[in-house]
Order: sequence, then structure tokens, then C-alpha cells
Amino acid sequence: MASQRISVRVSREIAQRLKERSHATGARESDVVRKALENYLPNNGKEQTAYDLAQKAGLIGCIRNAPKDLSTNKRHFKGFGKLK
Repeated sequence: MASQRISVRVSREIAQRLKERSHATGARESDVVRKALENYLPNNGKEQTAYDLAQKAGLIGCIRNAPKDLSTNKRHFKGFGKLK
């Protein structure tokens, strides 16, 4: 992969957050920035939907033994969002 170097100015707060994320993940700061740009700027030319992102994150179908109509059957929504 051919690479190109760029320079970006950021606020002290963002620089600190970048440093903290770098230390927390063990990745170089440049790797964290590169990953953030890859996520923000998809290369396929179209915006990703919430479904696309959830599928990419492995969230679609991750709950075992759940009803197949969990997201569409209104009876599963009874009491949803209400304090108990």
C-alpha cells in the first residue's frame, strides 16, 4: 500500500484523547487516526446504514435463543422504555 503523509492540527483536548486511546489500545497514534479516518470515510462511495454498521460489528444475529420476530412483533415491545 502506497502511503501519503499528511499533517493535521488538532486541539489540545483531541490530542490528549488521541494519546489516551493510543495508550489504552497499545496502538500507535497514527494507527488510531488512520482507523478513525477509515471508519469516517467509507471507500465505497455510499453512506453506511445503521444495519450495515451493526452487521459489520457482528451484532446481527448475536443473541441466541431469541424469537425470530423480536424486532418486528409488537408483543415483544410491551413495556419497552418504561421504568419498572
